[in-house]
Amino acid sequence: MTDSPIEEIKNKLDITDVVREYVNLEKAGSNYRAPCPFHPEKTPSFFVNQARQIWRCFGSCSEGGDMFSFVMKIEGVEFGDALRILAKKAGVELKKQNPEVETKRKRLFDICEITTLFYERQLQQSKNGKEIKKYLSERGVTEESIKEWRVGYAPTAKDSLSKFLIGEGYRKEEIKEAGVSTGKGNYSFDRFRARIIFPIFNLSGYPVGFGGRVFDRKDERAKYINTPATTLYDKSAIMYGMHRAKVGIRKKGFAVITEGYTDVIMCHQVGQDNVISSSGTALASKQLDILGRYTKKILTAFDMDDAGGKATKKGIDIALEKEFDVKVIMMPEKEDPADIILREPKEWEKYVKEAKPVINFYFKNILSKHDLSDPHEKGKAAKELLMEIRKIKNSIERSHFVSELSQKLGVSENAVYEELEKLKEDRGEEKNETASAEKPSKEKKTRKKLLEERIACFCIKDKKALKRLKKEEISLLEEEIGGILSFLKKERDSLTTKEEDLLNYLSMLPFIEEEVDVEKEVEQCLIEIKKETIKKKLKETEEMIKKAEEEGDEKKEEELVKRFRDQSKELQAL
Repeated sequence: MTDSPIEEIKNKLDITDVVREYVNLEKAGSNYRAPCPFHPEKTPSFFVNQARQIWRCFGSCSEGGDMFSFVMKIEGVEFGDALRILAKKAGVELKKQNPEVETKRKRLFDICEITTLFYERQLQQSKNGKEIKKYLSERGVTEESIKEWRVGYAPTAKDSLSKFLIGEGYRKEEIKEAGVSTGKGNYSFDRFRARIIFPIFNLSGYPVGFGGRVFDRKDERAKYINTPATTLYDKSAIMYGMHRAKVGIRKKGFAVITEGYTDVIMCHQVGQDNVISSSGTALASKQLDILGRYTKKILTAFDMDDAGGKATKKGIDIALEKEFDVKVIMMPEKEDPADIILREPKEWEKYVKEAKPVINFYFKNILSKHDLSDPHEKGKAAKELLMEIRKIKNSIERSHFVSELSQKLGVSENAVYEELEKLKEDRGEEKNETASAEKPSKEKKTRKKLLEERIACFCIKDKKALKRLKKEEISLLEEEIGGILSFLKKERDSLTTKEEDLLNYLSMLPFIEEEVDVEKEVEQCLIEIKKETIKKKLKETEEMIKKAEEEGDEKKEEELVKRFRDQSKELQAL
């Protein structure tokens, strides 16, 4: 009996390879880990077990499952769609009569795929298509790129696509729902007509929407139109080119974000395979959440005109809130990446390498909008820039830009600092800064601390380990961890707030591995803790011996040497 498609896919694919297409995994013992892609977090709680081919989040969402459930959740699809996505990756053919894949979403996917093929054929075979290929060639787009990105042409007739799809067995309502036709009631017509068509792909490389661009300069219609929001297409969550760029982004460690479809195609054409597009809008929160799975470093390459500046500012602010490292590629005015690459690809590489921190962009953008010969305008420019400078945490860096601003405005640094202090006072930041200064810095965990947490995890998750732990052994542990374990053994009636927080944290840590003898593991951890404790005592004794030598106290030195020997023997005995 042959394997089912599900088993065949599982036999051909490794869950780590599937997850890596969406999440940047790192090795952690026998597992792989990453920040969970399903909820915001700083400490990685998402684990993939290659041996068992499962994933699990030990953070707030507590989700888990196999490669199918992962694709369903991350793509937001039903099981049938996840099966189809993974079957394509595995090279497994699914029979059309399989009821698991004949879903409503599949029919919409099929409409988008057939529509893409229709537009591709129109570009290659129609008279107007030849004119568009000539136009694309003049812009530097090669025939190979046209095929790779499946660029097409929507003919001028009002319903040529709709008629074709109906002929293929699809209903008018489905065609509208896929976003490729529009109209009311029984009256419908093609959404895209006489336009260059750029299919928009999801992370798995399936077309789910379309962008249409006019190519005749005399055409007075909107330059671009896009598929509206559909079951498959969410413009605020999809970035053009991400299906091709995700590997390049992970390898290079950063993403370049442009505005246009052609910008992305031209960049990839010259080997810049980490470039994506925000599809002509400001960066959206959902887009950044998805991008954050691959990198936290982005370079924006938006047009530097006024509208481009506003879009950049809006997207950058969202990115900074999400703790992205953001730089801006400072391009010449009225030029985009495609223009620069067409002229000289090496020039584009130079602009990417010379990308500036966000604050440099603000200097150029804000100062250019104000007449600095007018004192009032100068004050407005200063206030706008100081709003950005005050966000800089590094005092030396902040001081540098205060100095630069004073030079640009032709005023003293003292005057600029006075305005900066006023902004802080207006926003109540002095108090906040004092409060944050009083917060203890995040301590680096010692080996002893990690061992204690490991014991606590075993005891929280396995009653045998808790029962085995003796009172004198608990006393060796940190106060809060010891308190938690005493409470769990019913030796205490309540927990402090700090202990409750620590208990919640420890409960989420995945420390119990398969085939581990928990009691032996706890015993070994205790031995290691005793060793660490003695090592600390030895170091303290050694320091005391040095001090006794310096003071010339021979009696005390002799006593301390004896103590050092006893401690060394105790360590060797463990």
